[in-house]
Amino acid sequence: SLFQLKLWNKYRVSNIPSLIFIDASTGKVVCRNGLLVIRDDPEGLEFPWGPKPFSEVVAGPLLRNNGQTLDSSALEGSHVGVYFSAHWCPPCRSLTRVLVESYRKIKESGQKFEILFVSADRSEDSFKQYFSEMPWVAVPYADEARRSRLNRLYGIQGIPTLIVLDPKGEVITRQGRVEVLNDIECHEFPWHPKPVLELTDSNAVQLNEGPCLVLFVGTE
Repeated sequence: SLFQLKLWNKYRVSNIPSLIFIDASTGKVVCRNGLLVIRDDPEGLEFPWGPKPFSEVVAGPLLRNNGQTLDSSALEGSHVGVYFSAHWCPPCRSLTRVLVESYRKIKESGQKFEILFVSADRSEDSFKQYFSEMPWVAVPYADEARRSRLNRLYGIQGIPTLIVLDPKGEVITRQGRVEVLNDIECHEFPWHPKPVLELTDSNAVQLNEGPCLVLFVGTE
């Protein structure tokens, strides 16, 4: 029915089953990834499952690929790219190659930037192999609960996804993948959304993110 279609569109449902929790008094979405919530918190101890700040969700030890660990508080004061990726996914591997160069360019320009790898690999060995190519930090693979909480926090529905945060942990853009691929020299970092974009294959995904006006213009 039309009502059902409106609900699908309103909540940007792209795959099923999908479970979305809403605050009945305000109509606002409390949690987009309800299926992960009930899997991770079957006792309802974290109810009502509202969004928590990034610093709280990420809290704990992080890894470097040389085995060194550091506390997540080391991310404070930096822009952070939260990178959801996996070695088994070819688009992830190709993005990682570009991202390594982007990361170096941004760091060399003197800007405070860190990337946090949140693995969707299928084994610890696969994670280690993939992470060995990365110059940034990662959530330990064994910490499945924290990886899942980060997936929930940003409603991740596919990989690769790169979410760029400001130093306060607020989202600047969910389209980090598009930004990195379209701005190889990183002149636009940290990629604040522009009011007007030329619609391309790579950024068309943003049509699903919220209200958009598409303007068709002539060649003149």
